Amino acid sequence: MSSQVLTPEPTVPLVDEGRIGLRATARHTGALVRRNVLQIRQNPGSMTDALLMPIVLTVLFVFGLGGAIGAHGSRDEYTAFLVPGLMVILGMTIAMAVGTGINDDFRTGLMDRFRTMPIARSSVLLAKIVVETGRMLVAITVLLLFAAVLGFDFSGRWPGIIGAIALTTVFGTSLIWIFMLLGLTLRTAQSIQALSVLVLTPLEFGSSIFVAPATMPDWLHAFTRLNPLTHMADAARGLALGEGPVAGPVTWTLLWSLGLTAVTAPLAVAKFRTKTKT
Repeated sequence: MSSQVLTPEPTVPLVDEGRIGLRATARHTGALVRRNVLQIRQNPGSMTDALLMPIVLTVLFVFGLGGAIGAHGSRDEYTAFLVPGLMVILGMTIAMAVGTGINDDFRTGLMDRFRTMPIARSSVLLAKIVVETGRMLVAITVLLLFAAVLGFDFSGRWPGIIGAIALTTVFGTSLIWIFMLLGLTLRTAQSIQALSVLVLTPLEFGSSIFVAPATMPDWLHAFTRLNPLTHMADAARGLALGEGPVAGPVTWTLLWSLGLTAVTAPLAVAKFRTKTKT
């Protein structure tokens, strides 16, 4: 009785985009998006930040600081001022989670599994962009619903609010590329979080998200005018409330989004190809 020696079949690595067409790349991206959505369904806790963070931030700032910061102690006025700014904060929070997530994917060996599959490298990153953008929209929806409970007036503002949501999504997507690059470059999730907090904290509080820049000292006011978060917050506020300038902040926000994406997206893709190269 003869014995047959079985040899393992060679694995097929992630392939370059030149060998896969756009239709196949889109199909691979869709499959990975479905996979990520199924993972969220199996682990609802992964949506905690998107579902609870809008409520926690609104409660802390409206009820903790709204009486002191709002005009004449009016929490309603401060709520209207704050909600468009919090849309920016939520976009940043979701984007930061992408960096730690992709870092964990490499650490836990998930990317090793993807490396053995005949899929386009870009589909892995594109799927993350799609899923995290969806989580961003969920977080903004929760924020607006909770703001409505607190008395935020939506009457006649829907076109502007939809525009603010769209602009926040565009800006948030550009931030996703930044944090994705950090996740691919830094060695640990802790280092990503530490660097993110160190950089984002002064950008958040040195902007028009929480208070009007006119209340700040001159040196901080100058920094605030150059801060991209100020442009985004002012644009969202102008669109959602119909108050203040709109064209200038929207233009600057789109320019920042385009510039950040143009710089960081190619770097992130190149870094990902290097890390998944067999």
